[in-house]
Amino acid sequence: MTVGIVGLGLIGGSFAKAYQEAGHSVYAYDVDESILSLAQLAGVVSGALDESSLPLCQLVLLAVYPQAAVDYVIRMAPHISKDCLVIDCCGIKRAVCEALFPVAAEYGFPYLGGHPMAGTHNSGYKYARANLFKGAPMVLVPADSDDILLLDRAKKLLEPAGFGRYSVTTAREHDEMIAFTSQMAHLVSNAYIKSPTASRHKGFSAGSYKDMTRVAWLNPGMWAELFLENKDCLLYELDVFLEKLTEYRSALVNQDRAELERLLEEGKRRKEEVDGH
Repeated sequence: MTVGIVGLGLIGGSFAKAYQEAGHSVYAYDVDESILSLAQLAGVVSGALDESSLPLCQLVLLAVYPQAAVDYVIRMAPHISKDCLVIDCCGIKRAVCEALFPVAAEYGFPYLGGHPMAGTHNSGYKYARANLFKGAPMVLVPADSDDILLLDRAKKLLEPAGFGRYSVTTAREHDEMIAFTSQMAHLVSNAYIKSPTASRHKGFSAGSYKDMTRVAWLNPGMWAELFLENKDCLLYELDVFLEKLTEYRSALVNQDRAELERLLEEGKRRKEEVDGH
């Protein structure tokens, strides 16, 4: 199989290494030519993904920011084979899918929205590894959820990445869920670390602090774009969170132990309900 990868950051670089290790030919594009050269020198990438190599691909993975993914496909659509499956790997789906479903239909190649649910707080090609996706979930967003043949084809083409399971959903449902499961976690962590007390935490912090602050170390440009493209869903979750925080604050201000215990018990029960004991 010949695979094209757009973007050689953590996600794209890990895809490149996974497919290369599985014996497939990988062509890649990255705005930073030094990264592309490094990947070629390491034998991970066979060559540049361009007008001559793109038509050879059976699979193209878009591992760049949402707008960059849209711009790339619009620009290169005439060179994409009708037998090539294009999958974007962006963290939001509505903005990308709404733009690319019509382009794919116009040029006659299959396209799926996708979101590999894997990563680290580090970004960039130097942190990429072939087993990043091993056992991880992969979300797929088709234009037609009844297109079983296309979904089966996608799973087969993605086998070298080693995903553990697949979820099929709509772009709207994906963005609503990702606002809660991912974007809020990054936003809250990034705000939490701004306390003046944080500079004095050493010697007083353990697992709770590490868990709470791990994703504060993020890529500002990427996450700002993701937040803004999904702001309606993110604002909903943020408003709910602020409302709940206000309840805890009021109990503290009023010295209301009974209410504070009720709120804590409510949160504990909710955790048990959604995640099990």
